[in-house]
Amino acid sequence: MSEKRIEREKKTIQKMLNLYEQNNPTADKTPEHYQSLFSYASKRLDRCAFGNEKPACKHCPIHCYQPARREEMKQIMRWAGHRMLFRHPILTILHLIDDRRPVPPLPEKYQRNK
Repeated sequence: MSEKRIEREKKTIQKMLNLYEQNNPTADKTPEHYQSLFSYASKRLDRCAFGNEKPACKHCPIHCYQPARREEMKQIMRWAGHRMLFRHPILTILHLIDDRRPVPPLPEKYQRNK
């Protein structure tokens, strides 16, 4: 697939959010909440310091999500991860391959002065 990594990540997140939303309806979470969460994740991906060489977020040394949103995304991904294999197998396999990539060196602006 020649698709850029960031765009594929966005697509994977959107599919996970849709799957979670459809199967876990709660009174306090509206469709707008999930759209807002996707918009937030998309902005974070667009601004990723590593660009298309980014590691999986769980391995990234730069945590760019706010703590509450990060926890919510972890919960959604934990729930949706194995279910994605049956509904979106190609995206899931590519995500698993990306998860095994080594973490590239920190961009210069994030390195501490020695």
